[in-house]
Amino acid sequence: MSNKDENKPVIEWFSFPFIDFPKKSIILVLFLFFMGYILWNIAVVNWDQPLYYMLGVLILFIGIAPYFVPTKYEFYEYHLIIRYPIVKIEKRYSDYGSFYVDKKGIMLSTFKQVSRLDAFRGQSIRFSKDQSEREAIIVFLKERLIQL
Repeated sequence: MSNKDENKPVIEWFSFPFIDFPKKSIILVLFLFFMGYILWNIAVVNWDQPLYYMLGVLILFIGIAPYFVPTKYEFYEYHLIIRYPIVKIEKRYSDYGSFYVDKKGIMLSTFKQVSRLDAFRGQSIRFSKDQSEREAIIVFLKERLIQL
């Protein structure tokens, strides 16, 4: 394989759930306003501690931030790249021991079996809205992770 082929992704797609799922996004935004109101009443009105309010809102938004930003997934022959607007994550397939599929995406696990630590050590991959890449990426990952 030439060096030029290694610089071109084998599979790539975008995922932007906030735009792709407008009904869920409206419900989520309403929920966030509701949570903000509750946090305001507890932290500022009852406790008189605005710092706790800001901390609570920050923690809430950090947890769901990937839903609000477009993400580009690029799968190359020997590694994958996940691009967020500010952050770029690049990992080799050898960093992962297995993967499993759910209805919205794939979880790449650092373990050989499903583990509770996957949410912290693994990498979550979201499918696009139409999931056109689903079958191709499953076959691709089976080939890469079985070779390890």
